[in-house]
Amino acid sequence: MKKFVIAGTLVTALAVGVTAGAQTAPPAAKQPAAGATKQPPSAPTATAEQPAAGQTADKPAAPKRKAHASADNAAASHTAPKAQPPTAEDPAAPVGTLALGTVHIPKGVKADGKELPAGTYSVRLTADEAKPDAKGSTEKLERWVEFVKGGQTVGREVVTIVPSTEKQLVQKDTPPPANGSKVETLKGGDYVRVWLNKGGNYYLVHLTKA
Repeated sequence: MKKFVIAGTLVTALAVGVTAGAQTAPPAAKQPAAGATKQPPSAPTATAEQPAAGQTADKPAAPKRKAHASADNAAASHTAPKAQPPTAEDPAAPVGTLALGTVHIPKGVKADGKELPAGTYSVRLTADEAKPDAKGSTEKLERWVEFVKGGQTVGREVVTIVPSTEKQLVQKDTPPPANGSKVETLKGGDYVRVWLNKGGNYYLVHLTKA
C-alpha cells in the first residue's frame, strides 16, 4: 500500500514540474534563414498630415512646368516693345492769306512798335509765321496780320489763332459774333485787344497804347 502511494506522489510531482517548465520557458526567438540579410526598416510614407519634401505646411510647391512658363512670360514682357500712345496732331490753321474782317479802333495805338492812328481798318491774315517772335507753342498759330486802309498797309502786328477746338481758353468774355469783330481796352488800360471771329476760329491781336 505504501509503494502505490509513493509512486503516485512521484508521478504527480513530475507532471506538475513538466507543466510549470512548459509555462515558464520563454519562446525561442525566430532566427533568420541561412544566407538571408537583415533588412533596414522601411521609411515612413508621406501622409496628409506630413507634407512631402519640397512642400510647406501652408502652400504646396509650384509645379516646375508652371515656373518655367512664368519665366518665359516675364522674359517676353521685357523684350516686347511697349505700345506708345498716339501723339496729338497740331491744330489746323488757315493756309496763305485770309481777309479777317473790318475793325474800328477808337484811339491811336501802336502796332509792332509803330504808330497806328485811330480809324477803321481791314484786317488781313498773312502767311508769314511770327518767328522768332511767336510766343505760343505752335508757330503755325502765331502769324502776322496787316491793318489795311485805302488799299495801303498802315501797320502790322502778331495775331494769335485760337482754333475752334480750343475756344474755351479765351471764352471767359463774350466773343464777337460769327464773321464779326470786337475791340476793347483791357484792364489796366495798357493794351487794346482786337478780337475777330472768322470761320469758327478766333483771332486775337494785342496793340499797346500810344
